[in-house]
Amino acid sequence: MRIGILTGGGDVPGLNPCIKGVVNRAVDANIEVVGIRLGWGGLLNYNLDDPKSNEELTIPLNRTNVRTIDRYGGTHLHTSRTNPAKVRENAMPAFLKGKFEFTGEKKLADCTPHVLRVLEHLGIDALVPIGGDDTLSYAVRMHEEGVRVISIPKTMDNDVFGTDYCIGFSTAVTRSVEFINALRTPTGSHERVAVIELFGRNSGETALISAFLADVDRALISEVPFDIERLAEFIKEDKAKNPSNYAIVVVSEGASMIGGQIVEYGQEDAYGHKKLGGIGQITGTALKEITHIDIVHQQLGYLMRAGAPDSLDLMVAISYANLAVDQLLQGHSGRMVALQSGQYTTVPADTCVQNVKRVDVAELYDSENYRPKVSHVLGKPMFLY
Repeated sequence: MRIGILTGGGDVPGLNPCIKGVVNRAVDANIEVVGIRLGWGGLLNYNLDDPKSNEELTIPLNRTNVRTIDRYGGTHLHTSRTNPAKVRENAMPAFLKGKFEFTGEKKLADCTPHVLRVLEHLGIDALVPIGGDDTLSYAVRMHEEGVRVISIPKTMDNDVFGTDYCIGFSTAVTRSVEFINALRTPTGSHERVAVIELFGRNSGETALISAFLADVDRALISEVPFDIERLAEFIKEDKAKNPSNYAIVVVSEGASMIGGQIVEYGQEDAYGHKKLGGIGQITGTALKEITHIDIVHQQLGYLMRAGAPDSLDLMVAISYANLAVDQLLQGHSGRMVALQSGQYTTVPADTCVQNVKRVDVAELYDSENYRPKVSHVLGKPMFLY
């Protein structure tokens, strides 16, 4: 058997240990592993008529060349947000132009037949894609086309439907709590209000859990639009009650004011998403206008996904890797490895596209006071989901 492994979407800590785990488990079972670079982009850009041009798109993986990759963050295979089923004209590889028709309002081409030919050419019998719901949605397409697929969920937003945990989430929360607490120093020294923006497009779970663990004053999540006037009153009270005379607000990048819009900019990616970011600065500016208190604005952004994984992400990444290879050895296909109720399991690969995973607002968030609310933990999993 020959396995192809790739990482797609945003990088997160834990990807390299997962890659290493797949390789080591596969080598023990006499399975060959091929690393596909740049996510699905590695297959889209593979030119069957020019073998020399493909040298940077695949790499044989073995115990030797993955030996140390688990010691640092990011992804050894690099990544992209490419979706071969929805390729724009300006993203179409030159050697494929004229071979596929651009259709629909957005003029997109489905290059899946090319991807299938590349997989056949490479002799790949099965795929192990590691990614969020966007990356894994194309894994579903591969499964539907007859390719053997075992998917592994990763995203620091922890929002892949069908699993309680995604690789990268714990480290993102750990980083966020560390930086939030570090920012207490300048915020308190200048007696200001800190507005700290965290990643979180559609799910506010990362911001919610980070705010809860760092014990901040207020938290604004993607699921609940907020009233800036009410927030301003809360913040003034919070600051006055603090002996150090400062306050901290954490905000998801996908949060919005009541009657406002999510802050997006730039061109849509292959999955229809524009870049997010800026709601923290907008919120900070509005709070200063209302309260006349100076603001410390900090967008943590990529710092949340920088560096090596913490121990929990190491544990999950390696366990997911072993489970994925075991599924292939057992002859299974069209599955996604997962954690449910604290136990490792698998679900159908298309589970990730069947629904969306969002914060349980009624159970874990005080929408009136913009604060995490954990009424009880009995019977809940470790991260309260």
